Formats: sequence, C-alpha cells, structure tokens
Amino acid sequence: MTSRLEGKVALITGGASGIGAATARRFIDEGARVCIADLSVEAGKDLAAELGEAAMFVKLDVADELNWREAVDATAARFDRFDVLVNCAGISGGSADIEELSLATWNQVLAINMTGTLLGCQNAIRAMKRYGNGGSIVNISSVVGIKAWGPRIAYGTSKAGVAHLTKAVALHCGKAGYNIRCNSVHPGTTDTPILDEQLPATNNDRDALMEMLKDFQALGRVAEPGEIAAAILFLASDEASFITATELVVDGGFVQL
Repeated sequence: MTSRLEGKVALITGGASGIGAATARRFIDEGARVCIADLSVEAGKDLAAELGEAAMFVKLDVADELNWREAVDATAARFDRFDVLVNCAGISGGSADIEELSLATWNQVLAINMTGTLLGCQNAIRAMKRYGNGGSIVNISSVVGIKAWGPRIAYGTSKAGVAHLTKAVALHCGKAGYNIRCNSVHPGTTDTPILDEQLPATNNDRDALMEMLKDFQALGRVAEPGEIAAAILFLASDEASFITATELVVDGGFVQL
C-alpha cells in the first residue's frame, strides 16, 4: 500500500462492480476512505465489508436529487471531510440507432448518465466548499463520447454531454477560486459486466466476444477495470493538481482506428 490519497475521502458511484469497484479497491490501497454508492445493495455491502473500516456503502439512485444530497451528507458525516467524487454509474441503454431508439430509452440513459453526473457535481461542490480543502471530481465518459457510434446513439450522446459538463464545471470552479478540479476519463472497451449485453452477437460465448472486440483496439486487447482505475486515481490525486477541464482517453488506441 502507498499513500497517494492518504487522508482523503471519496464517493464512488457505480462502486459495487466493474470500474467503480476496481477504483474503490485502488483508492483504499492508496490510503483513502471510500463511500461505495450503488443501487446494487448486496454487492455494495459485500464490497464495503471486504474493504474494512475505511469503506462504507450507501444506496444511491443517481437520478434522484434528494438521494444525492443524502449520500454526500452521509459520507461527510462518517468521515468528517469530502475530497473526491467519481461519477462512474451509468447504463448503455442497449443497441439502438436513430430510427430504432425509443423516447423512454433516451430519457432513461440521459437521466442516469448525464443528469446523475450533474447532480453529483452539484452536491460534491457543496460538500467540498464546506470543508475548504478543495477537491477533485472525476466523471466517467467514454470513447464513444468522442467518436460517434450510430447503434448507441443515446449512450454516445450522453457521454459527449458528460465531457462538456465536465469542462463547464471545471471552468466554474476554477474561476470561483474553489480549488476544485474536474476532469473526465474516456475508457475504451473494458471487461466489465456491461459487455455481457453484447453476448448474443457471439452465441453467448464470452471468449469469442473478447476475441471479436480486441480488433477494435490498437493494442489488440480489451482493458481490465484496474487499468481505468489507475487513470481515475491519477486525476483524483494531488499528482494532477494542475490538471482540470481535461479529457483523459484510456482506450488502447480505439479512437485512432
């Protein structure tokens, strides 16, 4: 264990699985205290128990404004400070192009991926200002927020919106003198449960799916969640103290192909 986040307190949405869980583990290893926020109660509680006294769990619907206030306040009350927010929760909304997409799916994807990120930023800023230590907000976007992908129009649009929102928050906080940084991470294809939505394309053969997906990455493989967590850790830490309003692409070269 090292100490890149020693003494800092973080809330991670979508923290019960995938990139969120990998980030929670890495943050704990680096000396942080972490609130795992998720709708998956059993998985979230199990991970918090695994990580010990430095971790807690709160149930959080990221599209619910009151729920956000309660989650941030519970984290601050437990650990007596608030330094880092990682907005990792999100949904893909499945595969649908402009002609196939339903309004219900569009609204759901934007409510979770964009509105959820907005509410997280608002509440994190409120808490960070109260403690006066500055802070870091890391919003998880996607490479398809940079490189359009027709069959995932709702997801891609929401993630492009997250990138814009991130810059607007960063500029506001910088000009206001809050010492709060805000950056976005744009993962490429990563081995998380969300990939299982694509299993029908390979007759539910996950090995075949991984073989198919690796061709979309210049490095010839799919990312592990821990590789994305490492980028999140960097932006959350004081090592990135002069980095804000930046898009950190962690995609194995996907956007260049």
